[in-house]
Amino acid sequence: MLNRMEKMWAGRFAKSLDSKADDFNSSIRFDCKMYKQDIIGSMAHAEMLSKQGIITAADCEAILGGLSDILSELESGELEFDMSCEDIHMFVEAELTKRIGDAGKRLHTARSRNDQVALDIRMYLRDRSGDIISLLKALIGAIADKAEEGKSAILPGYTHLQRAQPITFGHHLLAYAQMFLRDISRVEDAVARMNYSPIGSCALAGTTYDTDRYYEAEKLGFSGITANSIDGVSDRDFCVELMSAFSLIMMHLSRFSEEIILWSSWEFKFVELDDAYTTGSSIMPQKKNSDMAELVRGKTGRVYGDLFALLTTLKGLPLAYNKDMQEDKEAVFDALETVEMCLDIFAPMIKTMRLLPDNMYKAAEEGFINATDLADYLTKKGMPFRSAYKIVGQIVAECIEKKTVLDKLPLEAYKKHSDMFEDDLYSEISLKACVEKRISEGGTSVASVEKQLILVRKELEK
Repeated sequence: MLNRMEKMWAGRFAKSLDSKADDFNSSIRFDCKMYKQDIIGSMAHAEMLSKQGIITAADCEAILGGLSDILSELESGELEFDMSCEDIHMFVEAELTKRIGDAGKRLHTARSRNDQVALDIRMYLRDRSGDIISLLKALIGAIADKAEEGKSAILPGYTHLQRAQPITFGHHLLAYAQMFLRDISRVEDAVARMNYSPIGSCALAGTTYDTDRYYEAEKLGFSGITANSIDGVSDRDFCVELMSAFSLIMMHLSRFSEEIILWSSWEFKFVELDDAYTTGSSIMPQKKNSDMAELVRGKTGRVYGDLFALLTTLKGLPLAYNKDMQEDKEAVFDALETVEMCLDIFAPMIKTMRLLPDNMYKAAEEGFINATDLADYLTKKGMPFRSAYKIVGQIVAECIEKKTVLDKLPLEAYKKHSDMFEDDLYSEISLKACVEKRISEGGTSVASVEKQLILVRKELEK
């Protein structure tokens, strides 16, 4: 194995790199995550070089065999990374050359580390984004199952954190299902735009060799090639776009977490989280803390930070490649792994969450959340909505003064405000009626929620 004195680029230099500078410059401690993509990419490159007659078939065979062995040994743990190597690319090349000799030195023909790393990170993020999508689908499935369980459970819907209108719990949950479905499409869109191969761009100007970039791109599952060699090596907008999608996932998870934290408190008590996803207090024995949801809410700031770190790194860089761009991997890897960790804990937390519909209903009975329906009652009898609105406001004020609710206010009291009120008003403003009358597409009625569930599950099957 090469030591610190034997860099691949050492020919130009009269003295070795300072050991502290060497450590500072090194990226293998984090870019080693891309070992599989680096090796697979190198295999495709060797095959392209052989097809084009740039290296011999014998050299290609030796390279493929050596790389296959290295990959197998890394995955089994038989081979460990040499942390004295500058990066994963140098490690693989050095290990290959040690095993097969001069043939290994021919692998880097017609490429640079600049286009090599641009290739590796695209492949890595493409592969790992599939894991994020799978976790999102698992979460949406858990949400759908819980929504079906709570499709007829009535609770207050809130605006400004004030009780506003009665809704079903299933309806509320499915709002998050739609958010996460859009998150899937955003990740897919980001992957589609990054799925163009930069290999063959070399350092920035392309190569003098008669390469076949399309062949190499097809071998590696890309949709095509980057059209400009400078762009191919010098931008990381695909990382930024994917991290933006990750930030939106975390934003949705954080909002959901906030509601779970509220719902599981004694002030709401709409749900109870399973013991497996809560913690206790070191001093207060009665406590059952929603720590998993709180941590997800907290980790959202971390992912936002990763996004802004990379945006800040890239904003002042002249074309083409600059060493600053090495900072892309730690940020995007951290964001990806944080999102993955949060999604992995969130789905089972939702799946095991216990609904408390009686408490939901009790809360819905308070707060005059059927007031809109009372106004609609008068409107349907011919009163202009604004006039109805004013009368209902006066009736609510009267109820507050008498410490009662709309359902229990006597008919005589209603008639003092308008002769349009009849006995049928009580059936019109019952919480169940208020919910079931919401028949518009996407509304809160049980029938509407059932339709939404069908749509969500169809999307998951795609």
